[in-house]
Amino acid sequence: MELNELINHTGEWLRGTGPNAHIVLSSRIRLARNLMDVLFTNRAQRKDLDRVLLSIESAVRKSPLLKDMTFFRLSDLDSVDRQFLVERHLMSHDHASNPQGKAVVVSREEAISIMVNEEDHLRIQVMQSGYNLNGTWEIINNIDNVLAEKLTYAFMPEWGYLTACPTNAGTAMRGSVMLHLPALVMTRQINKVLMAISKLSFASRGFYGEGTQAIGNFYQISNQVSLGHSELDIIQNINGLIRQIVEQEEQARQALLVQNRPMLEDKICRAWGILKHSRIISSQETIELMSMVRLGLDMGILQEIDSKVMNDLFIMIQPAHLQKIDGRKLNSAERDIRRAQLIREKLRKAA
Repeated sequence: MELNELINHTGEWLRGTGPNAHIVLSSRIRLARNLMDVLFTNRAQRKDLDRVLLSIESAVRKSPLLKDMTFFRLSDLDSVDRQFLVERHLMSHDHASNPQGKAVVVSREEAISIMVNEEDHLRIQVMQSGYNLNGTWEIINNIDNVLAEKLTYAFMPEWGYLTACPTNAGTAMRGSVMLHLPALVMTRQINKVLMAISKLSFASRGFYGEGTQAIGNFYQISNQVSLGHSELDIIQNINGLIRQIVEQEEQARQALLVQNRPMLEDKICRAWGILKHSRIISSQETIELMSMVRLGLDMGILQEIDSKVMNDLFIMIQPAHLQKIDGRKLNSAERDIRRAQLIREKLRKAA
């Protein structure tokens, strides 16, 4: 698979299907693993990183379950290509920033990605559309078992899997769910929800995970601690929390319909109008407006367009995607103009 082939379809996390997909965009589980007798990446020399990279590449290629995945060495990719993979949620900003001795392994449908030599030697990630942490766990557990047959993980019975960051030790598992919570934001309940999440030892992050702020009413909720908890315990705890948040968002949406429908319709229709007619628009403003349009589609207030078109646009309007689509580098001002043009074209064709 060539990197440019990914432009032609939406990744798994934006497929728009699965349980509670109107509120839960995606479910993700990440496992951190390190190889025995190799220094963590923050202490390793280049020869150590190359050794890890070759070992993991060999394990992937010899595993029938992973045989169709593509191995991208980051040193072979330019900055736009690396940002492109970040925008598709296939690797982190930190992983993209220093490409030497690093790689990312990607499945064709983009449900599976493996970062090599990020903070840990392996960061295995599986994403599923909608609310499906249990199904996501089944997939990633199989992948982990397959790789463990060919790689020797750093593991101690009393500490579990050893990781560069102590908070990831134990199961070394991070489960997360991407939520669209516009009604809780509009009814000013979101801060109360986020405070409750923090008190329960969960983390709330933005559209691109760790180190990013929430934009467009999108929040990524994940567990903070894995030591002392089994994988199934972690999933059960996340599930219990997410069910409550989904219920609160649904109640807030109904309250807006009953108590303040004109204001709600006005915000949604204004957002729709700006997207259809703007000539210059930033990625942040676009995501905020598309959040309102998505809410309008989910609540039946807007019916002019299929939600799949909006899901496709969520990824296409990102900076690296615009440059990949145009086949050239664009400065910030050029991207804002090209973004507005792309949105107008897509919405006109879909109408």
